[in-house]
Amino acid sequence: MIPQRIVVTGGGGFLGSHLCEKLLGQGHEVICVDNFYTGRRMNIMPFIDNKNFELIRHDVTFPLYIEADEIYNLACPASPVHYQHHPVQTVKTSVHGAINMLGLAKRINAKIFQASTSEVYGDPEVHPQTEDYWGRVNPIGIRSCYDEGKRCAETLFFDYHRQHNLRIKVGRIFNTYGPRMHPNDGRVVSNFIVQALKGEDITIYGDGSQTRSFCYVDDLIEAFVAMMNTGDDIIGPINMGNPNEFTIKELAEIVLEMVGGPSKLIYKPLPSDDPTQRQPDISKAKKLLGWEPKVQLREGLEQTIDYFKFLKTSDKLEAA
Repeated sequence: MIPQRIVVTGGGGFLGSHLCEKLLGQGHEVICVDNFYTGRRMNIMPFIDNKNFELIRHDVTFPLYIEADEIYNLACPASPVHYQHHPVQTVKTSVHGAINMLGLAKRINAKIFQASTSEVYGDPEVHPQTEDYWGRVNPIGIRSCYDEGKRCAETLFFDYHRQHNLRIKVGRIFNTYGPRMHPNDGRVVSNFIVQALKGEDITIYGDGSQTRSFCYVDDLIEAFVAMMNTGDDIIGPINMGNPNEFTIKELAEIVLEMVGGPSKLIYKPLPSDDPTQRQPDISKAKKLLGWEPKVQLREGLEQTIDYFKFLKTSDKLEAA
């Protein structure tokens, strides 16, 4: 493999830091771009002294002028807690960020990957979700800043491809978990683990019958890299996630069993526009990328729980 100069926007985040680590391990030169709104410096500290790693503090809503062979555009708050706190900035990050990174890719003739999301399907009427499903999204709800921002970003990517022959890759990410998740990001896996480790009651929104499919972070990063390495004829969108479906209640019970302690399950009203079903059809990923997830839920949860235990023992859980 020929070493490349690769830009990772959102490189200080949960997924971005794992991607940076993967690319560095392959011998590439990695430029991490992050404004640290939700990303954390501790995520990239293990490789901050690597001679092939460079950090640029930058907000992608402003243009970036740099040379590179490839761009992975991951910059955007991805959890409801964070993207609903600053919804206007979330839309700007998705839309202006896409415009700026696409403009950069066009100027330097770089291949560019967009980290899209299963949220483009909204609360789906099709199950499992296939890439040709257009979705059922509320354009004015509390989640719309993220859902519609990502949908618009996909539009921009495909228009740049059609109008400027830009080499694009679009992956739609389903629920992903693993070490380096932010403890307070409001995502269900981190919520349940942190509550259990603190001995607090585990909060389930709704009756717990809504479903999600949980992909371990290492598997997802393999999909990113596999897609970037495909020929220019494969542009996506391609679903990236684990098709094994669990109810939220099942996940809570597994976490409680693995962590132990006095926690019990409690129930609160379901938030507005929360999807009732989420499961990827990954037929395209299997066929075009030769990829499917390998890590099963309990195995991945064990690694994730160990990470949050480390944060707890080092007093970083409370400070996060």
